[in-house]
Amino acid sequence: MISKTVLVTGGAGYIGTHTVLQLLLAGFKTVVVDNFDNSSDVAIRRVKELAGEFGNNLSFHKADLRDRDALEQIFVSTKFDAVIHFAGLKAVGESVQKPLLYYNNNLNGTITLLEVMAAHGCKKLVFSSSATVYGWPKEVPCTEEFPLSAANPYGRTKLIIEEICRDVYNSEQDWKIILLRYFNPVGAHPSGYIGEDPRGIPNNLMPFVQQVAVGRRPTLTVFGNDYNTIDGTGVRDFIHVVDLAYGHIAALLKLDESNIGCEVYNLGTGKGTSVLEMVRAFEQASGKKIPLLMAGRRPGDAEIVYASTEKAERELNWKAKYGIDEMCRDQWNWASKNPYGYGSEEDSTD
Repeated sequence: MISKTVLVTGGAGYIGTHTVLQLLLAGFKTVVVDNFDNSSDVAIRRVKELAGEFGNNLSFHKADLRDRDALEQIFVSTKFDAVIHFAGLKAVGESVQKPLLYYNNNLNGTITLLEVMAAHGCKKLVFSSSATVYGWPKEVPCTEEFPLSAANPYGRTKLIIEEICRDVYNSEQDWKIILLRYFNPVGAHPSGYIGEDPRGIPNNLMPFVQQVAVGRRPTLTVFGNDYNTIDGTGVRDFIHVVDLAYGHIAALLKLDESNIGCEVYNLGTGKGTSVLEMVRAFEQASGKKIPLLMAGRRPGDAEIVYASTEKAERELNWKAKYGIDEMCRDQWNWASKNPYGYGSEEDSTD
């Protein structure tokens, strides 16, 4: 493993940083490319520190994937064994307001990456997809064979990139591609040194909860409390970001097998947790009361979504280890140590 060199696009982001850290600790040489559109150079510095002596195997390039010349330079300077592709815009609401921004960034960035990879003979890819490609599933758990659809431009970019990857593999069988469909990543590294730091208004439940807990927001708005669920609130499959990071290493190792073409795997826990259950667990972990504001359902929100994880367990030899108590404990540890994420109160954009 030691001699392997991996390019990680979007490696300064939330899932990217946690994955880069595990890659370094596993002995991979890791090169990160990120444009800091929704991330911070502080995160990369902290990953390097957490990696200790392995931090010397980390190098960084500030670049946008759509900048072909910059990407060419990176591939000219280093021979990569594989690429993990996280880079992309990911706010559902923003994608509805600015679809062209999302199509331009996510699709053009990926196409340029694949072209440059092909030109340099690097044909192993792990792509960061999403459970949003299941749209509003009619039943649960979601298996990898479910029909695909997307309810918003963000989800459609993931869906289109998956199709592009399948087409690329069908055209040239020497590609090896794994598409990882994540469910709801939460938590942080147990050190509390790296975690999720969304710019502006968060799009996901847990960053919202943590911002209420540290006093940045007065209340948590819960969308929909009349669903046919245990307590009326939506049910999701929350997965600890460290488990998710290990899933990427399992996928990388799988790419070394001879019979991989273009494969897809769900990464989740296989269990559903309601919004209120998650809030209660966070209150328990933090000792803070989270004031709630009940609101109507959001258009496009599914009632219950959780993963079937059997395929990943069987073929990647990977299984999520952490439950919601650990997720909330680590999330609170990060939030309490970094109430304004990687920034300070002054440069908070709220």
